[in-house]
Amino acid sequence: MVRYLLGRIIAAIFVVWLVITLTFFLMHSIPGGPFSSEKVLPPQVMANINARYHLNDPLIKQYTDYLKNVAHFDFGPTFRYQGRTVNDLFKEGLPRTATLGLMATILALVCGTGMGVAAALRQNKAVDYVATFLATIGVSVPSFVIATFLQYYVGFKLHLFPPIGWGELKNVFLPAIALSAYPVAQITRLTRTSMLDVLNQDYIRTAKSKGLPGYLIVTRHAMRNALIPLLTFFGPFFAYILTGNFVVEYVFNIPGIGQFFVSSITARDYPVIMGTTILFATLLVVFNLLVDIAYTIVDPRIKLTGQKGA
Repeated sequence: MVRYLLGRIIAAIFVVWLVITLTFFLMHSIPGGPFSSEKVLPPQVMANINARYHLNDPLIKQYTDYLKNVAHFDFGPTFRYQGRTVNDLFKEGLPRTATLGLMATILALVCGTGMGVAAALRQNKAVDYVATFLATIGVSVPSFVIATFLQYYVGFKLHLFPPIGWGELKNVFLPAIALSAYPVAQITRLTRTSMLDVLNQDYIRTAKSKGLPGYLIVTRHAMRNALIPLLTFFGPFFAYILTGNFVVEYVFNIPGIGQFFVSSITARDYPVIMGTTILFATLLVVFNLLVDIAYTIVDPRIKLTGQKGA
């Protein structure tokens, strides 16, 4: 267990370093600079700006200096927001992004698992058809289309929830629904397929023949094994929740990390782009590690070494 975790931590550090390196050099390979879109400034003023942000240093020196700062969790100042650092933006926006992501995760797990189990238990019935239809819609329609639809009809037309903004609990519902639509659809399909396979196993027939109540068979026997294939989706699931936040936050004007990231791309705000990329890459690596560990919790027969016991 300890050896496995140490190996994964070393691999995670290498992946994050690789992301930092590729992002840094790709950004600096694009023609222009973070202040090229500003009005024409005198050469002396531009030289002072570049000296202040060390943009006139050799590229390798900028790279090594940035690695040293990241090692101390210092992501540098922003070019777009005067007098503020990337760490300040994280402190301000990360709680909002985390709240939206947590709400979307809860909706996806509860609704997706519930619809998938209901569809499997009522195969070829009305519930199954409705769940399959909703799952098809969730997979086919992009999140920004669902977000715009909810914002216009539910927000502006029906006035059920605020269409934009942040600050109250009711502001979370529409963006959380838009963000969770695709994961709900995927979890519904995976849960339905997995449950149908488990329900046809011999040990389920044995449990039924013993006269066990249906809810015990589903919750104690079927669900535990049906969740194992679902765990393989959790890595891409968390990746979608994190990256989907970008568009959803922008549509609903939520001042979270995603909106800062989108605006920083157009402004060529290198520190914000780098800091956000590092943050999300680290979160993805951690989530994937937690998914691997979760396998052993759901099914103790699965070992972290990749071997399976009898």
